[in-house]
Amino acid sequence: MAVLVTTTINGDRVEFACEPNEPLLDVLRNRLGLSGAKEGCGTGDCGACSVQVDGRVVCSCLVLGVEAEGREIETVEGLAQGTELHPLQSKFLEHAALQCGVCTPGFLMAAKALLEKNPNPTEEEIRFGLAGNLCRCTGYDKIVRAVQDAAKVMRG
Repeated sequence: MAVLVTTTINGDRVEFACEPNEPLLDVLRNRLGLSGAKEGCGTGDCGACSVQVDGRVVCSCLVLGVEAEGREIETVEGLAQGTELHPLQSKFLEHAALQCGVCTPGFLMAAKALLEKNPNPTEEEIRFGLAGNLCRCTGYDKIVRAVQDAAKVMRG
């Protein structure tokens, strides 16, 4: 039997019905049309489906949609302001820190959470902050450089 859930996603109040055992990832993609988070593994090991729930990065494949009740959720779709990309998005493009794009939304959400907590991270802190995200295409140096550059921009 479907459960009605009321939550906030990217600043907007949202209501949806989902099955009690339906992962948040499936709710976002299939019920709400937010296809940014990707299913890479389905076991919480790759980070491709990362979103923020109440300011904490989580793998949406491991969170049930019903657990979103009353929570603040931010997805990669919430990063840009209209047509203006978030600095992380701009720097990922500038540094060619993406190829196939499956991992990119998760890296962006993890990097955003890191920079919100630590606006001036060292390379080691960036690598540690992104450790739950796997990339099978680019390697990590371009991603780390993009996050470092975005941090500079965000600090002003």
